[in-house]
Amino acid sequence: MTRNKNENIILGIDPGTTIMGYAVIDCMNKKVKLISLGVIDLRGYNDHYLKIKHIFERTQSLIDQYHPDELAIEAPFYGKNVQSMLKLGRAQGAAISAALSRAMPIYEYAPKKIKVSITGNGNAKKQQVADMLQRLLGYENQPKSLDATDALGAAMCHHYQLQNPLSTGNATSWKNFIKNNPGKVKG
Repeated sequence: MTRNKNENIILGIDPGTTIMGYAVIDCMNKKVKLISLGVIDLRGYNDHYLKIKHIFERTQSLIDQYHPDELAIEAPFYGKNVQSMLKLGRAQGAAISAALSRAMPIYEYAPKKIKVSITGNGNAKKQQVADMLQRLLGYENQPKSLDATDALGAAMCHHYQLQNPLSTGNATSWKNFIKNNPGKVKG
């Protein structure tokens, strides 16, 4: 598969053990094109471990189908239910393991970081994020599940981070910036 050197395909994932959202975007410089947007419905599986296996296999199949360069995944957030967070962490781990099995770089973003990058408001509602993504990318129909647009938000957040490397979060000093961006330093 030949690609332009300025082209970058990003797979975004919103991990879940009931419904897992995914999105694939093709970024050429600052122009973004939506390639795929959907969900993996896991409600047919009664066994949690079979769900994890299915997440791993479906993530690998998405990687094999679309050949993304990077994975952007939403980090699980701590809510009131610790068991729910553990299950989300397992789902995230399965998707990350699938990407690692294909030697793909992984980038994790907190839900607030994604919301800020898309809407400018870290407390935006899921529907606000979905509406903004629809305006930005110009696709016609919103998916039935906001898990799909959450995954698209993760992919777009990563795209924005690549466009503005100074805002990658961990560069709190020039030393960290140089360490995190060795290709941007000319000796």
